[in-house]
Amino acid sequence: MTETRIDGFLDGRLRIAQPLRGYRSGADAVMLAAACPARPGQAVLELGCGAGVASLCLGWRVGELALSGLERQEDYATLARANATENGIPLEVLTGDLAAPPPALRTRAFDHVIMNPPYFLAGTAAPDRGRAEARQEETPLAAWVDAALRRLRSGGWLTLIQRADRLGAVIRALGDRAGALSILPVAARRDHPAGRVLLAARKGSRSPMRLLAPFVMHAERAHMRDGEDLTPGAADVLRNGAPIELINAKVS
Repeated sequence: MTETRIDGFLDGRLRIAQPLRGYRSGADAVMLAAACPARPGQAVLELGCGAGVASLCLGWRVGELALSGLERQEDYATLARANATENGIPLEVLTGDLAAPPPALRTRAFDHVIMNPPYFLAGTAAPDRGRAEARQEETPLAAWVDAALRRLRSGGWLTLIQRADRLGAVIRALGDRAGALSILPVAARRDHPAGRVLLAARKGSRSPMRLLAPFVMHAERAHMRDGEDLTPGAADVLRNGAPIELINAKVS
C-alpha cells in the first residue's frame, strides 16, 4: 500500500485514511457500527477491522468504550491506529489472524464482537492483495463465527453484516452456542430482495429468533437519476450516526 485518500464518514464528522487502490470500507461498515448495541463502559472487539471505519463510527456514537481491533494485514492495522489518533477515538489494534489470534487476545473476553467477513466464496480475486483478502473468503465463515464466540463473555453480543444468501451459513455456524438472534434484511430499494443482512446473536442465550421488517436504503423504486436518494432512515444512520435497533426492534 503506497497511496491513501481521506474519506469522510458520518457527514464528515470522521475523516479516515483508506487505500487509494486497495479495499475501502463504505456503508456496510457504518451500518455494522450502528447495529452494535454497546453501552458506555463496555469492551468491543472488531474482527478484521481494516482501516478502522466500523470501530471508529461506533466509538463516535458511543462514548467511553474500550475498543479493540484485530487485523491480519499490517498496512491496514497501521492505518487503523493512525485513523484512531487523527479522530481522537481510542482504539487498540492488534495484528494477527483470527484463526490463530495473538496471545494477548486469547485470554480476554469482550461484551461485544462486531465483524464484516468477506462476502465472496469464489471468482477471480482482485489484483490488489488488500482488496482481495477483504472481499474473497479465505478463512471459512464458520471460523469467523467461532472466533467471535470464543472472544465473547457469556451473555455478550455478536453483531455482523453479511450477504443475505449466506445467512444460513451464519446460523449453522452459531449452532446452539448463541440465541436471541435478531435478523434485519437490508434491501437497496422497496420491493427488492434483501442483498445484505444485519444479525445480532447473544452468546449462551436460548431465546427464539426474530425476523425484523426490512431496512430500505434508497427512496426511489429504481435508479432514476444521479445523486443521493437515501431513505430518511438510511440518511440518519449514514450521515448522523443514528443507531439501528436490532435487539429492541419490533418483529415484522
